This record gives sequence, C-alpha cells and structure tokens, in this order.
Amino acid sequence: MENRIPISILDNDFYKFTMQQGVIRLFPYAKARYRFINRGRHSFPPGFAEKLRGAVGEMRLLALTRGEKQYLRIACPYLDPLYLDFLEGYRYDPNEVVITQHGGQLEVHVEGPWYRTILWEVPLMFLICELYYRQGQPARISDEEVMARTAAKAGSFSELGVTVAEFGTRRRFSYEVHRLVLQALRANGGAAFVGTSNVHLAMEYGTKPIGTHAHEWFMFHAARYGFKMANAMGLEHWVQVYRGDLGIALADTYTTDVFLRQFDKMFSKLFDGVRHDSGDPVVFAQKVIEHYKSMGIDPLSKTIIFSDALNYDKVARITEYCRGRINMSFGIGTNLTNDAGPPALNIVIKMTEASAQGEAWAPVVKLSDEHGKYTGDEQTISLAKSSLGITDNP
Repeated sequence: MENRIPISILDNDFYKFTMQQGVIRLFPYAKARYRFINRGRHSFPPGFAEKLRGAVGEMRLLALTRGEKQYLRIACPYLDPLYLDFLEGYRYDPNEVVITQHGGQLEVHVEGPWYRTILWEVPLMFLICELYYRQGQPARISDEEVMARTAAKAGSFSELGVTVAEFGTRRRFSYEVHRLVLQALRANGGAAFVGTSNVHLAMEYGTKPIGTHAHEWFMFHAARYGFKMANAMGLEHWVQVYRGDLGIALADTYTTDVFLRQFDKMFSKLFDGVRHDSGDPVVFAQKVIEHYKSMGIDPLSKTIIFSDALNYDKVARITEYCRGRINMSFGIGTNLTNDAGPPALNIVIKMTEASAQGEAWAPVVKLSDEHGKYTGDEQTISLAKSSLGITDNP
C-alpha cells in the first residue's frame, strides 16, 4: 500500500503560488470560502471523513525548506523575496477545513483569509483521491505498466510534433503514480515534454513549473468589482504584479465570448496567449484566431494552451486544426496521472464566496463554455448572465 502523505509544501499546482503572491500584494484583507463538489456523485466508504481529517491534520507539518526556497529564487525570479520569506513561514492550518460525512456523501468546506486558504484546493483534492482508492477500490496496475502506458503516450505526442505539460496533480491516483508518470515523461517525452504544474516534482525532475492563474482569480474580481469588470480588472492586476511574465490568460470564467470582448488590443498584444478549459476546443481556437486577426495581430505570434480533459484523440483533432494557424501546447492531467486501473473521480473544489477588503460575503460563480461546468448558486448565475448579456446556454 502506498502510505506516503504530502512530503513537500510545493506539492501543489504552480498557479496557486503565483496567485497567492498576487493576493498578498493586492488583496491582503480578502477572505474566501471553498466547497467540495462531487460531480461524479461518488459514494465514499464509512469512516472516510475521519481518515481525510487525519491526512489534513498532517498538512500542518509541511514547511518550505532552504533548498526549495533557493530553487524558487532561481527558477521563478518573478516570485519576489518578500513572498518567498512569507512562504517560508507559511503553515497549513487544518482549522480552516471542515470535513463531514453523511452516509456516502462527503462534505468539505474551507474558510479563511484568501492569501492562506488559496493553497488548500489542490492538496485536498489529491488527498480525497488517494484515500478513496485505498479503501475498497480495485488494485492499480503495476509500476511497470504505469510507466509503459505513459511512455506510449509520450511517444504518440512526440510523433504529433506537439508539446505537452503534465497537469494532473489534483486528480492523481497517488503520489507514487505521479512520480512514475514524471519519470516516464522525462525518459520518453523528448522535446514534446515541456514541464509540469506540480512545483515539487518540477524541482525533483529538473523540469519547468508551468501555470499562471485559475478561475478563482476572476471570480474574486467579480465579487470585488462586478461581473462586467471582472475580466478586465483581473488581467490588469495580473499585469501589475507580473509585468509581462506568466502571460497566458484563462479565457472561460464568464464564457470565452465575454472574455474576448474585454481582451482588447493592449491585453491581446501584452499576453502571450490564452488557455482553453471548457467547450469545443476547435470552436475556441477559431474564435481566438479571428480575434487576433481583428486586432491586426498575427495568430502565429500567440499560443493557446489546451487543458480540458485531453487524451490523444482530442489532441490530434486540435493539432490538425491549429497547425499553421496558431501556436499550441497541451496541459494533460487525469489521462496521465490517473490512468492506473480504477476509474478516475470526477470532483472539484471551487471558491463559493468572497469577502473583499472587509466587505460582506458575496457569492461567486463560474460560467464556463460548457453549461455542465457552471458553478455557484442559481440566483447569482442568473444575475451574472443578465449582467453580461449571456442569453443562451453553452
């Protein structure tokens, strides 16, 4: 049995740290609430909540080491010394997490200062996954088969002539499987493998940590500035913090159509490209290419990062359309880190409310290009759609 608990505070997605620096600098008084959403309606075995509480309690022991701090200083020069000092002193507080269970239904809620609670989402998800697979699930395939499957995928992507990053921390089968996947990608990916979203494993395997920001960045900005200003203010503040570094913008928090209306010529020129995370990827690519052309920008000077439930067939279809039209790269998650036998869990943890600068709590929502990925209460979703002129469901 794989008994390993998280062994590094950097065992998390890179964009959590980049957003955390932005929150500390711009919104130090903001608060956030998050909730576990069981999209797949999975049933959790008796006693699961207790085991999860135990694992969450262990998180308080994690701390940034001197070697990790030096790695971040060299690999990520846009993380400033003040932030690295903060991260060195940061400790997870399990009191920020409330876990309950009613029969097979699991509930997880997180609440606290946004600059602190922002780091909980990804570890909570991979702890839920790993503990679930340990309790009563079929055994996974062997280490050799995990590596063989990954090597075969790496070879296929190499043959396509595309670049691929590993984005699978949150829904991985286990830490050990994750390591095996990185080993196989490093050994077999060649020029096709360009990095991982997991900072700890990027350091361990000498590859690039990849990420910029997530939906919660724009969801908070909607709570603070209103739905109509969320994209523009979110991008403005990202530029204010990173001054041209980390230049891939997430496009679908309030649908891509709304985003592109606000992605004006300045942003379109300044950002290196955009990330696709919901809806038909080819339709998305068509819209983005036309948007750049309308701005007088050569699409081949820009990049789309595709990251929505990718497998080889989907990557091949996207590649066929985009090649010669716009640059592309692919962030592949579950298909790499949770292709180990048992079915992958369909779960998320999302911000549900935000309190900006000491103001009252406000509900937040996400209106992606796929209606099934909407998150938030129906009343606020309706308000957002009305405010933004979204009349048809994706």
